[in-house]
Amino acid sequence: MKFSEIVIKDSIVTDLQAGSKEDAIRRMVSSLRSSGQVSAENEDSIVAAILKREELGSTGIGNGIAVPHTKHPSVENLVATIAIAPEGLDFASLDGDDVFILFLLISPPDRPGDHLRALETISRHLRNENFCNFLKQSKTAVQVMDLLKEADQDEL
Repeated sequence: MKFSEIVIKDSIVTDLQAGSKEDAIRRMVSSLRSSGQVSAENEDSIVAAILKREELGSTGIGNGIAVPHTKHPSVENLVATIAIAPEGLDFASLDGDDVFILFLLISPPDRPGDHLRALETISRHLRNENFCNFLKQSKTAVQVMDLLKEADQDEL
């Protein structure tokens, strides 16, 4: 699975300012709504589903990275967005450190295999220190998408 197949360029936030984990998730889901990927009527239930998933254990996986995700019946295809929090954000990460890179993934409930493949793709690339450093330095959605395309082609 490729980033370019799931990450919505118009929803990327490169200057996330959020006061909490919930605020960050709300802003990212809102960016997906603004880009036409989720409807306003489903926005709150998607946020609630992601927060419910967070109750099972933080998706702040360490090294400044979080991957909040859920399955939701309102989406027909996998959709993802990325947010960069230049100031860092307390996400109750496993290592206790702030988060700077957030990947948010929403999948249809009837495609669990695709959901897992997308999470695997995300986590595989996020283990690449160069990829993460370049991502943190990205200032525009175009820069983020260019980096994702390079990652898709294993050019990092």
